[in-house]
Amino acid sequence: MPANSLGELFTVTSFGESHGPALGVVVDGCPAGIELDVADFVPELARRRPGQSAVTTARVESDAPEILSGLFEGRTTGMPIAVIVRNEGQRSGDYEALRSQFRPGHADATWAGKFGHRDHRGGGRSSGRETVARVLAGVIARRVLPSDVRITGHALQIGPHRAVRFEPSTIEENAVRCADPAVAQHMVEHVLALKEQGDSTGGVVEVRVQNTPPHLGEPVFGKLKSRLAAAYLSVGAITGFSFGAGFDVADMAGSTYVADPGLAGGMLGGVSSGEDLRLLAAVKPTTSIADVARRGRHDPCIVPRVIPVLEAMTAIVLADLWLLHRARSN
Repeated sequence: MPANSLGELFTVTSFGESHGPALGVVVDGCPAGIELDVADFVPELARRRPGQSAVTTARVESDAPEILSGLFEGRTTGMPIAVIVRNEGQRSGDYEALRSQFRPGHADATWAGKFGHRDHRGGGRSSGRETVARVLAGVIARRVLPSDVRITGHALQIGPHRAVRFEPSTIEENAVRCADPAVAQHMVEHVLALKEQGDSTGGVVEVRVQNTPPHLGEPVFGKLKSRLAAAYLSVGAITGFSFGAGFDVADMAGSTYVADPGLAGGMLGGVSSGEDLRLLAAVKPTTSIADVARRGRHDPCIVPRVIPVLEAMTAIVLADLWLLHRARSN
């Protein structure tokens, strides 16, 4: 599979740089006849875009989507779907010093060493802005999945503050997108305090999938868990992936594990069981905290904006495996 593409039947190819003319995605393999409109992309892009609140970067982008191909009279044609979002708020001059200086904790040095020529403006393709393409593809992927599949992500933890309740209706009512309103306020205060100091924080995102179709995933190397892990870890800010009980199984008795189906996270033998999926991703602190990095505009906490990205990656993997399963079943 090419380095900028993901999927077998539902194939997603991302393109564009942080300070280039536009970012976008080409989705190939989407079945024909699915209703789709440019307005369908707007809510998800709004959840990911910069400048949402005091806990996100100050970069301002409208993130207005444009559909270039694959749609006719409001329905997919079965041909490749190309969607772009044009960059408007880039300030490339802020990064001029980085032409010859590498930022700690970033991809600058490794990419320069690998390719010998790099885009220093905001990290170029290694920028978190690349995730626009993933969100665009995720919107299409959700349309491919059965209509009752529900993918919901939230901030399970930011810094030392961890949610203890799950009230999904409150997620979009707070700046950090936490499903526990009481803990959300502590999270916001923690992020703002670190922002004032020029520092940042990480966290944990939880993604739950309700009404997951059973039997998704292939044996051995194509397991659902391995494909989800690869998709999640392809997001630059993600440093760890687990599902169900995750690393808590290390000190868990087998009798405890088998007594609660939920601890398996909705997968058995790498294949979806039909139970709800529970996926966890560790999000690193923003590494743009040194003086040279602060000349640009950066998030003091990436967690709130990475949530729609991880939801999208979940949808993309599930849509691909759903189409593979249907092809085998037929």
